[in-house]
Amino acid sequence: MRRVADAAGIAAAAAIIRQGGLVAFPTETVYGLGAHALDAGAVRRIFEAKGRPAFNPLIVHVLHAAAARALVTEWPPLADALAQRFWPGPLTLVLPRQAIVPDVIAGGGPTVAIRSPAHPVARALLEATGLPIAAPSANRFTELSPVTAEQVERSLGDRVECILDGGRTNVGIESTVVDLSGPVPMLLRPGTITQAELEAITGPLARPAKAVDDETPRPSPGMIARHYAPRAPVLLTTSADLDASISRIATDVQPARIGLITWSAPDRGTPYPAPIFHLPLPSDAAGYAAELYQALHTCDDTGCARILVEQPPEDPAWEGVRDRLSRAAHPLASPP
Repeated sequence: MRRVADAAGIAAAAAIIRQGGLVAFPTETVYGLGAHALDAGAVRRIFEAKGRPAFNPLIVHVLHAAAARALVTEWPPLADALAQRFWPGPLTLVLPRQAIVPDVIAGGGPTVAIRSPAHPVARALLEATGLPIAAPSANRFTELSPVTAEQVERSLGDRVECILDGGRTNVGIESTVVDLSGPVPMLLRPGTITQAELEAITGPLARPAKAVDDETPRPSPGMIARHYAPRAPVLLTTSADLDASISRIATDVQPARIGLITWSAPDRGTPYPAPIFHLPLPSDAAGYAAELYQALHTCDDTGCARILVEQPPEDPAWEGVRDRLSRAAHPLASPP
């Protein structure tokens, strides 16, 4: 099932896509679960494999802006400007869709989310198929996104015909999503491309109203309350309350192992008590994002009963990371 992402592996994966099968492959953000985007039956298999509800749309991956324009009814000047600046890369654009884009991709809505990935394996697969590829993260719905082929295999098992192993991803969290389908451009999901970088091109970006439930159709993936969640409950704490939070949790779950993810205190001079499994991450936003999901996977893999995360700074560069952590720590992710 898992194949090296060399020329032979990519050719075999492309044949599977063209025949309506599922292929997991690396992008620069996380691993995606791909299918022929214009084949409604193949796309439905993505939803079945992930246990993903039909209201939650998918992102379509394309090689370049020309391929994107073939899928939409409008390609405004802002789309061209954003694509020229950020494609290929971790930016998704939401635009009115052509009739050739199946309803199932859009969750029945009028738009389609599109991006051009930068990862060489993703681009080679797109080139080999000659097709747009629908690809959400290659994991079960609401669970932690995979950043390695091994994590895909553990999550999806035999639900996928092929996993292209391109090593660990380097951006680490999902793409920034901008909706250009309405009268005012809107930032639907923050990521590693900051709002300030986008607004240098778009002008002020609107933000979506908070959804009242998790069953309302969305124009983009990644907008439900619980998402990106490891198996162990995630608890957030401030830097000032870090030691007190450790003491409280250690008392509650003793003697179980507790995962601790920090950005500001990589070296205390003395180790934490035995139940604490400490994973210090980089103190810059891009470096932290690249390591976050791997750290959460490691906490799960080593049997942590709880994962305590030091809340990142309020700096705008960290907004994508804060968004992922808030969803991972949503109360629904905790056991009853």
